[in-house]
Amino acid sequence: MQCSWKAVLLLALASIAIQYTAIRTFTAKSFHTCPGLADAGLAERLCEEGPTFAYNLSRKTHILILATTRSGSSFVGQLFNQHLDVFYLFEPLYHVQNTLIPRFTQGKSPADRRVMLGASRDLLRSLYDCDLYFLENYIKPPPVNHTTDRIFRRGASRVLCSRPVCDPPGSADLVLEEGDCVRKCGLLNLTVAAEACRERSHVAIKTVRVPEVNDLRALVEDPRLNLKVIQLVRDPRGILASRSETFRDTYRLWRLWYGTGRKPYNLDVTQLTTVCEDFSNSVSTGLMRPPWLKGKYMLVRYEDLARNPMKKTEEIYGFLGIPLDSHVARWIQNNTRGDPALGKHKYGTVRNSAATAEKWRFRLSYDIVAFAQNACQQVLAQLGYKMAASEEELKNPSISLVEERDFRPYS
Repeated sequence: MQCSWKAVLLLALASIAIQYTAIRTFTAKSFHTCPGLADAGLAERLCEEGPTFAYNLSRKTHILILATTRSGSSFVGQLFNQHLDVFYLFEPLYHVQNTLIPRFTQGKSPADRRVMLGASRDLLRSLYDCDLYFLENYIKPPPVNHTTDRIFRRGASRVLCSRPVCDPPGSADLVLEEGDCVRKCGLLNLTVAAEACRERSHVAIKTVRVPEVNDLRALVEDPRLNLKVIQLVRDPRGILASRSETFRDTYRLWRLWYGTGRKPYNLDVTQLTTVCEDFSNSVSTGLMRPPWLKGKYMLVRYEDLARNPMKKTEEIYGFLGIPLDSHVARWIQNNTRGDPALGKHKYGTVRNSAATAEKWRFRLSYDIVAFAQNACQQVLAQLGYKMAASEEELKNPSISLVEERDFRPYS
């Protein structure tokens, strides 16, 4: 009987030892899944050599700017790009979209959306771990010896355009403009770029390709990451005006309505309503303050940032727990009081920020504004954007259409 008891005890201890070894192996080795990619027929190629993810023992801060096109996201991205201890990437999920959408017949079905989001989350995990090789799976043509000239908007990342990732002629502290970066830096060596990423204390990524904050839950709850989500929103009327001006062909019918005063019968209203629905769904999640977002979520209105850029930036960095770099403060001073005519690039950031935030009021007719207000009334109320009751009210800059709201971080 005594021998039997000892045998049971030894078996139990052996079992515990095996489980301990398994846990150590699990946390030390690669944790790699490719949700959705099998559906797209890419699993074998993309998952063949999975990235290695260590738990985030250093508590490196991972920042995600969640936005939509023409909401001021390029401007917000620069608030991190200018920080000397932040590795910043501009829209890396462009490569996922560019690779997967041609495989879909419609690209908008629930199944397609799941594949896209699964691939996007995999890539974000890899990039936050400074594993840039995983990005190669989405670059066409594939990089040779981990070098490529096909990284989307490389020039928007300060680190990728300066030493040691780029070695242009000139002084050691030379900072290249975006166009000069592409022209003077040559091929991007992803091995060197990854090393530069690892040398920074924080990684920031900007994307307009994730519709809602709820799509990020798996990343927010991932213990390997210290993810902080900054959801940037803007008055949908301002987004519509900016897109109509920037993407003139795509928004041709909206421009026709403005020019003729008559609403086209075949107007694609989803170009407006999709923005409002995504904002409403995402903001509803954030403002409900679910436990999984605690300490991880901050809502920022572009208009508040545009009116008080330094104050709002200090709040953002306070939420992140990162000291505000003097280079960021200097960039804000130089880039929020400028002449908008100097920022001719559609993603440019040199402008009078307060005036830019209000410009939509003079670019849209009241008929279009009234239509937008009716279609988006729920999210306008959620975010504190006032209705313009008349043409006169719309065009009067002394009447603010932005309520005073204090959207504090969820801490």
